[in-house]
Formats: sequence, structure tokens, C-alpha cells
Amino acid sequence: MFVSYLILTLLHVQTAVLARPGGESIGCDDYLGSDKVVDKCGVCGGDNTGCQVVSGVFKHALTSLGYHRVVEIPQGATKINITEMHKSNNYLALRSRSGRSIINGNWAIDRPGKYEGGGTMFTYKRPNEISSTAGESFLAEGPTNEILDVYMIHQQPNPGVHYEYVIMGTNAISPQVPPHRRPGEPFNGQLGTDGRSQEEGEEKEGAEEKEDMHGGAPEVFTSESAQTFPVRHPDGFSSHRPDSVVPAAPQPPRRSRDHNWKQLGTTECSTSCGKGSQFPIFRCVHRNTHEEVPESYCDSSMKPTPEEEPCNLFPCPAFWDIGEWSECSKTCGLGMQHRQVLCRQVYANRSLTVQPYRCQHLEKPETTSTCQLKICSEWQIRTDWTSCSVPCGVGQRTRDVKCVSNIGDVVDDEECNMKLRPNDIENCDMGPCAKSWFLTEWSERCSAECGAGVRTRSVVCMTNHIGSLPLEGCGNNRPAEATPCDNGPCTGKVEWFAGSWSQCSIECGSGTQQREVICVRKNADTFEVLDPYECSFLEKPPSQQSCHLKPCGAKWFNTEWSMCSKSCQGGFRVREVRCLSDDMTLSNLCDPQLKPEEKESCNPQDCVPEVDENCKDRYFNCNVVVQARLCVYNYYKTACCASCTRGANRHAGFLGSR
Repeated sequence: MFVSYLILTLLHVQTAVLARPGGESIGCDDYLGSDKVVDKCGVCGGDNTGCQVVSGVFKHALTSLGYHRVVEIPQGATKINITEMHKSNNYLALRSRSGRSIINGNWAIDRPGKYEGGGTMFTYKRPNEISSTAGESFLAEGPTNEILDVYMIHQQPNPGVHYEYVIMGTNAISPQVPPHRRPGEPFNGQLGTDGRSQEEGEEKEGAEEKEDMHGGAPEVFTSESAQTFPVRHPDGFSSHRPDSVVPAAPQPPRRSRDHNWKQLGTTECSTSCGKGSQFPIFRCVHRNTHEEVPESYCDSSMKPTPEEEPCNLFPCPAFWDIGEWSECSKTCGLGMQHRQVLCRQVYANRSLTVQPYRCQHLEKPETTSTCQLKICSEWQIRTDWTSCSVPCGVGQRTRDVKCVSNIGDVVDDEECNMKLRPNDIENCDMGPCAKSWFLTEWSERCSAECGAGVRTRSVVCMTNHIGSLPLEGCGNNRPAEATPCDNGPCTGKVEWFAGSWSQCSIECGSGTQQREVICVRKNADTFEVLDPYECSFLEKPPSQQSCHLKPCGAKWFNTEWSMCSKSCQGGFRVREVRCLSDDMTLSNLCDPQLKPEEKESCNPQDCVPEVDENCKDRYFNCNVVVQARLCVYNYYKTACCASCTRGANRHAGFLGSR
């Protein structure tokens, strides 16, 4: 299974060794000393002129929650960068056209890390620092081997998503990726037309599987790695150059000595699996007998520098990576909690997410579990009803109702089910009360400074025990509220004259009452009505005042009706209804039988379809277009307008009837 990968890795090492003699690197064309590199399109020796950079910003305002497609990444794209322009509660998602979810699919949010998809490795970043304003991003070198779609999981207003990738232009030559070499093959050796030998083709599937397990393709010697890859001499490979390679510069002759340095084994591998490292061990030995001698016998300046070598390249066994349990769905009683369980595998000190089947040798941990933080609290009635608040008439009585935990402690009411809370206050009727008229003293001032006027007093029907009650019940002998008064004859004096107050506009609650206020000139026995401006220099008495006969108690209030949900074929409209007390606070004392309706039907008339004379079918087989569901494309929607419109109306009518 790992043969192809091991061969490629050893090839990588040997290529670096062969590049060592003259200190020169190998170009992407496999020739020593070549300076050719792969451009952005993957063309060896290209100058990027055949590359086309595609970039833009997805700024659409989204309304519905869920997955929304942002951009399509075509096959062969490189230098892929998908970045959210500002931090938000949205998430980016990635999937292939075959339906395979790569990142954040099926409403499951993956952890930041590296994910294989479309033949390349994507790095998923999600900055979580509080001070950071950077959004999520997908980064990949490419090239992709299939079409991929980027989605946004929309939860709040879209801050914008910047996308950029590079594709090969129409005039560019095909990408020249260096073929995988096997140990012992020359740099300029020829491979088959497909860029690999028959044996490599047979091992392709194993290599792809290895790529998925390791989180990336096996190391291949390229123009970039030639500049940084260290020179290594792994066991089993000769340090001299093949005969077909011409050295860049002649090497100085070595001194003839009886002792030289020889590699005697290697150090232990740093890891037991997942690509570790080890170093060769060099000892001073006799040139002929190969017997180890003290290091002083050898030239210390000629001792090779131990180079790090890969070892235990096979990946570690896959394991289930278990996330933290979510909070319990209920604060008390039996609830549910969830956690994320991913199949992961370690390679080269990196933990990568892999396909779940790689963990099939292990029992998968549960992703859901029941939970109960505590037993729910319950309502308890602590006292009996108190005596009525009034000795007669209608009053109130109360009792103590508490929310009690399972251990008997009194807790906040919110910890109990408010819908099941027993009443702790109710009305009580102590029978009729004896009523009588209560009067205030007459006002000291006469209503008119001269001539005939009145003095007033307040008259209230009350009991001996409680506050103001409606006037009925004290009999018909209501005492007078006004009495005449006279401050002497008037001599043509101009003044405002106010009439008696009208009755209160409402029987309960806050209302208004009015009176006539006119400008008059009083004489000895008569008065003359004048224009109001004649009295403008005087302060005009109020012509309206508020009045309050008695509390209304709780009653129903409602908003205006909303717009109808449909313009035809029967819709509905709604309004909010609230029970409010006199002080405009919520109450539960209204009569439920008098509650106004909160929903009613509307617009029952049939829909009359609009006829568009320009909407016609241009082809005779438009019914096939409708059956194939091609009306979502503008071309077919225009070419088969009438058929597509009828199909859409039938679909809408079906949904409306559900």
C-alpha cells in the first residue's frame, strides 16, 4: 500500500544527493544547473503569461438561513484563496460536484486545520482571538482535479467574501509537472506519455489513498524544494553520481590515508510511525580491515555532517478525535447533549482529518447522550388564602406560592414551569357596602369678579370603609355642586365666562370633559358676547380637562390587522392581542371569552393570472424542458416561457395547498 509513497520519498532524497557535487540545483526540467521553475499555472519555464487570475467579491445580501453558493472553483485552479472580509457568525463551506462534503458540510462545523479535496490540500483558518477582526479562509496551492463549490452558511448579514484563483489561459501550454522518479533512474530519463511508468500507474490508487491519509501528496522534488531541501545519504543508496550525469566542476583529489570515516548504522527513529527522523552514525575505521579505531586516526575536517533522514514513513493508525460535550439542552430534567467525533490520523507531526472508514477498526464513540443537570423544581403553596382586603364590596386575597428545588430550597420562579404556577392572588366579594354622599367645603372665590357667578364644591358617593366608588347607589338626592354668588354690579367689564363642565367622556379610566368659554362684557342686568380677541389680554380659562370616574380594571387591547398573507385564493392576517390593566401593564384578569380574534382569513377571491403576450413557446417540445427541470436556466426559461410559467404556477399551487 505504501510502496509508491516510499519510492517517491527515496527518490526525493536521491535527487537532492545528486544535486550536491557542484552546489547547483535541478530545474523543473530535471537538468542539473537549470534555472527553470514552475510558474503559477504549473508550466515548467513559463512566464505566467498563460495564467489568468480570477478574483472578485461576493457581496449579495442574503435573507434565508442556511447554505448559499458563493463561487465555483474550476478544475485545474491554483493559488486558491477564499477569505471572509470581516469576522462574522457565518461559516464558509466546501464541497465537490459529486456531493462529497469537504469542509463544514451537513450542518457540522469542522475544526480549523488541513482537509484534502479536489486533488489538493485546503488549509481552513478561523481566527478566534477576541481582538481579531479577520474572517474565515480557505487556502490551497492546487491544482484541483475537479470542480469545487464554495458555500456560505448564512446566519447574519454577509460581510463579503473575497475569492481568487489562477487558471491556465487559452494560449498556455499544458502544465509540465516533473515525473516521479524511481531510485537509479537518470535525471533526464524518459517516461511514458502519461508521465509515469506502468508500475506507477498500477500504484496510483495506493498513492491517492496515501495522499488522503497523510493530508497531502508525497514529497516530490520541484524547483522550489531544490533551493531548500537538505542533502541526505539514506542507507541503501550510493553517494556517487550516476554515469549519465556530468559533474558541474571537478572535485579535488582525496589524500591517501589508512583510515577514513564510515557510516555504521543510524540513530533510533524519533517516532514509531507517522514520519519521524533519524541521523547516520559515522565512525573512524581502518580502510582495509574496516575495524573501528579512535576518531583521532581520521581527519576531523573530512567527517561527514549527519543529515536528518526520514524514517517510519507509514502513517500512525487512525483514531477517533472526540470533541467536548455541548451544554445540556435542558437546565433541569432529562435533556440531550452532543459532541463532534472525527476520524483523524497523525503524519509528520500533523493531525489530519480523514475519511471515517479508516477508523472502522475502532468502535465509534457516541455523538449524543442524555443528560440531567438536576431534578426540576416544582411549585408549592406555602400558606392558605388571606382574609379579603376589604370589609365590604369586591377586594382581593393572597397566598404564598414559591418555587422549591428537589432538596427543599426556595429558588427563582424561572426554575419552575411558569405555565403551571398556581394563582397567588384572586378577587373576593364581601357583599354590598353602605354608601353616602361626601362633600367638600364651598370654594372661597366666586366664579365672577362682578355680577352673578357661582361657587363650587366636590360631591362623591363613598362608603365608610373604602375609596371612591361609582356615583350610583347613594340615591337621587345628590347635593348641589354649585351655588350662586354676586360680587356686585359690573360696569361694562370685559372678561372670560366659563360654563359648566360636561360629563366625563368615558365611564371608567381616564377621560376628558369640556365646557364653553366665551368673552363677554357684563352690564348691570345683561351681558354682551364679544369676539375672543377682545379678551386676549386676559388669561383664558381651560375649556377641557381630564376626568377619572373609576378604574376600568383589566381589558383587551389589540393592534391593527397585518397585511393579508396572500392577494388571492384565501390568505390570512394576524394581529396581537394583550390584556392590560389600568396602568398599561400586562394582566391576566381579562375575560377569556371576550378576547378578540388574533387571526382571520382574507382575500378569498380566485387569482386571475396575468397574461404576458410576449411569453410564448418558441419550440414544439417545451414540455420536455419542463419535465427535465431546465426552466431554472435563463435560456430555457425564455425559449419556453409559456410552458415554464404554467409549470411554476402548478408548483406554487401545489405548495399552497399543502
